Amino acid sequence: MRTAPRITVPAGLIANHDDMPEGEGGPEWIAGLPDLAARFLDRWGLRLDGPGAHGAVALVLPVRREDGSPAALKLQPVTEESVGEPHALDAWGGAGAVALLDHDAATGTLLLERLDSGRSLMDVPDVDSALLTISELLGRLQRSPAPAGMRRLGDVAEAMLADVPEALAELTGADDRRLLASCAAAVRDVAGEPGDRLLHWDLHYENVLAPLPGSDREPWLAIDPKPLVGDPGFDLLPAIGDRWDEVVATGDVERAVRRRFDLMTDALGLDRRRAACWTLARVLQDSLWDVEDGESALQPRLIAVARALL
Repeated sequence: MRTAPRITVPAGLIANHDDMPEGEGGPEWIAGLPDLAARFLDRWGLRLDGPGAHGAVALVLPVRREDGSPAALKLQPVTEESVGEPHALDAWGGAGAVALLDHDAATGTLLLERLDSGRSLMDVPDVDSALLTISELLGRLQRSPAPAGMRRLGDVAEAMLADVPEALAELTGADDRRLLASCAAAVRDVAGEPGDRLLHWDLHYENVLAPLPGSDREPWLAIDPKPLVGDPGFDLLPAIGDRWDEVVATGDVERAVRRRFDLMTDALGLDRRRAACWTLARVLQDSLWDVEDGESALQPRLIAVARALL
């Protein structure tokens, strides 16, 4: 019987999981990761093909399938954010996104098309070109019908608004409290119409990769969705707020934010007032998470985006 070699879990991934909330990974999940990897290397007839890479939560191992073709084995805990990933990838069918080759719902393990991890939109010098690429990808992904049972933005918005009073009490600055309250008011304006599009939720520059050299795939493909069903405006902030040093370098941060926002909303054909409200919802979401993590002040980047759009 074939037995896969045991992997070494990267120290950075171990550290990331040290303080993970219960149910989202943690040291227990890390301890079982070598056995989990071996199990799926054997189950899917894979062999390791180089060192793995990791983000905040998941480990991705380059592998070869039994026919010699390259693939990527993604190992991650099953969480509210990750549980819909295979269903979204299946709905997209490799059009504009990495192709799903196999998955195991019980463990959240995915077998994916291997892309070129060394070439992302972060490497494209012209930020406008990169932003248009992301906008085009978002438009294509959002046109796919949403699978049944996905998380819904209406529920997310309701939960956020319920958390606002407690978060306001934790912020020490009066300006921060006013800004957070204004974001919450913008969300209330649109919460009754949360939308029905299939959203990626986390499409920033490093989550758009090139295919492997020599493949016949399209030039750029989205990876690592945290899908939910909702309004397309909720998908804008990751790209607007990425490569932030280039925003700061313009000397007029709020103007640069509005320029990015206008470029994306034009490309996607979105109503700007509605898109601004849902972008402010993302500012609210990120700020609530920061407060939950013990912060008592808003991030300067989030403050700048909110001021630009309010």
